[in-house]
Amino acid sequence: MWYNQDMKYPNLEKLVDIIAVLRSENGCPWDREQTHKSLRPNMLEEAYEAVDAIDDGDVANLREELGDVLLQVVLHAQIAKDNNEFDIEDVAKELSEKLIHRHPHVFGNDKVSSSDDVLDKWDKLKKEEKKYRKSVLDGISKSQSALMSAQKISKKVVKVGFEWDSVESLKECIKSEYKEFEDAATTGNHESMEDEMGDILFATVNLARWYKIDAEQALLSANKKFTRRFLKMEEMKTKPFEEYSYEEFNELWKQAKIELSKQN
Repeated sequence: MWYNQDMKYPNLEKLVDIIAVLRSENGCPWDREQTHKSLRPNMLEEAYEAVDAIDDGDVANLREELGDVLLQVVLHAQIAKDNNEFDIEDVAKELSEKLIHRHPHVFGNDKVSSSDDVLDKWDKLKKEEKKYRKSVLDGISKSQSALMSAQKISKKVVKVGFEWDSVESLKECIKSEYKEFEDAATTGNHESMEDEMGDILFATVNLARWYKIDAEQALLSANKKFTRRFLKMEEMKTKPFEEYSYEEFNELWKQAKIELSKQN
């Protein structure tokens, strides 16, 4: 047997029991009032905080944040149990079965030669499991960021062959989208401008995907870089920002960039 049937997780079982008590008649009023929908923001917030800990390389904080994510999972499962829908055991059972089914090279006799092979098999098995999905684009989350959705859409359609014939044609597409945005801007039609800006962003995400760049991570890095430089500008400024001219801002930005480069 590849797993220990006698394996116990007392703290995990204790956590499930604690959540059950909190949701019970004599438990916590706040916990009892919660629903799947009311906890939606919490699930997103805790997941993002866990990702922040990963990005910061903060292992101690990651342990705490993963606990907060786990709290959301167990709490949602308990709410479902209270509604006679499913419980945490059902969640674990379904996940275990899915993992075993999608790793036949580990739990079966299939052979793979690379991570790409694993992903290809995963996608094929997933497609077999979800035969109710008719479109290539079915299954894309409606709640994730627009940038992540754009990446997912791009990757899915490329898998069925819907792709630019060369990176140069993709770059030309981006240039044409910029031209269309400029044309819209001359009319002052904000709706058209927004539409064309969306096309620019979507095409740019495809360019990142072409070069195997994660657009989400690239933008996160750009945000962090800008934030570091702006904070350095705040340290270096000699008067209120409101009194700076464009030229002075530009010069301060360059100085901040130089100072930060010395620290690296």
